[in-house]
Amino acid sequence: MKTMSWITAAVVGLFFVLALAGDPKPPKKTPELLNEGQNIFEQMCAPCHGNKGGGKGPAGAALKPPPTDFQKFLKEWPNTKGNLEKVFEVISKGIPNSAMVAWSQYSDQQRWGLTYMVTGFAAPAKKR
Repeated sequence: MKTMSWITAAVVGLFFVLALAGDPKPPKKTPELLNEGQNIFEQMCAPCHGNKGGGKGPAGAALKPPPTDFQKFLKEWPNTKGNLEKVFEVISKGIPNSAMVAWSQYSDQQRWGLTYMVTGFAAPAKKR
């Protein structure tokens, strides 16, 4: 009976440790990281989102729903509403019922580079 209690406590403890760990902290935005994101964008994202991120790439014209226009204000992006972690999550996991696939074949570092890169297309925030 004591063994079972110990095992249960260990499993519950491990669950809480993993739950609290969450995703790793985003890396620092560096020119090298942005360059890596730029390279991935040009190869994998520009066909749908366009070279300037406006959502009007040649492959994106036929997609329903259409690709996100990254030139809008960041808070207007439909699936992320300005949240950098959500942008990273969309890149990592894709968007169900859309052509946006998960890019999990890239490392966390590369996906953060892409996150920083695409958010750079966003229109500047409005001044109050």
